[in-house]
Amino acid sequence: MAVVGFTIIVVIFTLLFYADTDQPSSSIFSTYDVVDLTLLHNAKDRGAFCLDGSLPGYHFQKGFGSGSNNWLLHIEGGGWCRSVASCLSRKTKPSGSSNFMEQQVRFAGILSSDTSQNPDFFNWNKVKIRYCDGASFAGHPDSELKASLIYLGFESLFINGTELFFRGQLIWEAFMDELLSLGMSNAKQFGWQDLLFEHKNSWMKLLVCFVIIDHVEVELAVYFINYCGLEALLSGCSAGGLATFIHCDDFRDRLPKHVTVKCLADAGFFLDEYVF
Repeated sequence: MAVVGFTIIVVIFTLLFYADTDQPSSSIFSTYDVVDLTLLHNAKDRGAFCLDGSLPGYHFQKGFGSGSNNWLLHIEGGGWCRSVASCLSRKTKPSGSSNFMEQQVRFAGILSSDTSQNPDFFNWNKVKIRYCDGASFAGHPDSELKASLIYLGFESLFINGTELFFRGQLIWEAFMDELLSLGMSNAKQFGWQDLLFEHKNSWMKLLVCFVIIDHVEVELAVYFINYCGLEALLSGCSAGGLATFIHCDDFRDRLPKHVTVKCLADAGFFLDEYVF
């Protein structure tokens, strides 16, 4: 029976491979993966500003097919501004102002829609969160008073009329609320009813889930069961990786408890060492 079950699995996945229409044609990759900048709609009312007081932004590409309820968030890197002077310098750069951010970016790597480049997440809802607060989305308005006091000790760095906003935590909260309103709150684990009635080729996926439980090793069963479920992933690189560490628990808490949530931090651990 094990041989029969495995044979059924092979046949089903062969059908899935040739019948699945999740993959957009390669001819549209060049345009599909170019994603517009969106400014946070609720940022102004919440006081969630970039360093220069501009509105934070993100790039959102809607998922499709079997990935339509999966979410991947990737936080842009860019280091920290470690002094008033370095934070001021960011006011004329994308790392501190949405006024200088590209209006369009090309999604590649973990954000790509090309199955050969990104087989695991190509059809997920994908969000690139632009980084403009200088502190891994950890700053708070209380920090602004401290920064003002620092100015008094470094008068040569003071520029009349200049104001810095350290609102990273507020930006993070505004991002989460907006993305939840766009559908991230619908991320869920599917029951058999969802698989059967809501998704292309779902009856075959359902059959796979049932067959493998009876006929294959536990490790392989876990792999395919994950194939039948849906997830949310928070990722980031450098300062974005540190932001992933900082906000992973909050990201988990904002999604339904039955959703599988993962966090992936790339080069996000900063050693507190002076660089000569």
